[in-house]
Amino acid sequence: MTTPASDAQAANAYWGRRDLERAFDAALTGLGKNLDALTIDDLAPVDQFHGGGKASTDRLARLARLAPGSRVLDVGGGFGGPARTLAVEHGCVVTVIDLTESYVETGQWLTGRLGLGDRVRHRVGDALALDVADASFDVVWTQNSGMNIADKERLYAGFARVLRRGGLLVIQEPMAGPNQPLVFPLMWAPDASTSFLRPPAELRALIEAAGFRARAWEDVTTELAGPSTGAAVPTHSVARIVMGDAVDEISRAGLKNRDEGRVVNIQAVFERL
Repeated sequence: MTTPASDAQAANAYWGRRDLERAFDAALTGLGKNLDALTIDDLAPVDQFHGGGKASTDRLARLARLAPGSRVLDVGGGFGGPARTLAVEHGCVVTVIDLTESYVETGQWLTGRLGLGDRVRHRVGDALALDVADASFDVVWTQNSGMNIADKERLYAGFARVLRRGGLLVIQEPMAGPNQPLVFPLMWAPDASTSFLRPPAELRALIEAAGFRARAWEDVTTELAGPSTGAAVPTHSVARIVMGDAVDEISRAGLKNRDEGRVVNIQAVFERL
């Protein structure tokens, strides 16, 4: 029996939002940004929707040592903040896929505003059913995008398929800490029915079994700041724009999960064998 792909309807119901362009412009105006001369750093409070924000993207890029001209597939890339960062600061050409349609539309809009349409493309796509050619990318990049996916064996097998031999898998991912169960709500799940974390050792072994060799594996739990780790959530931030007042309870749960060893955050780089 074939394992079903991701539930697009459920993903869009949970993550999707209307009027994001208006909300983002209002937030950027509130932050004192010039809407007619935006940079990737200006956009960071609203387009880097993952643990640690742009600082964690920069850290992960340094860990990966990406070569200029690298063809990157950003899986679950949301609004495209990491993709635009890789294009501008590292000279990469990036294809972003995300299951949430409103995020893809908003990402295209932001990329167009920065004049990066020739280097960053946005598509609606399913991480469990990547519709791209085999060995067509130098890098698969993914930040905080696998937490709702139960079939991680299929996920990483798909990553291996689309990477050329010697290509890089670059990940940032929350994983199950030594103390369980998790405290909910989480940013990615209101309860346990849609959260699928694996312990670090188990996930690393799974990735390696899919055809990868680890180049770097670093625990960044104490470095990342965001609602999922209990950090305060500013008014003009993407987490508050998307999650609204629910983000305060998420932040309180995140603090417990981090401090009690229920969630750990890993950045890692693997080479495709």
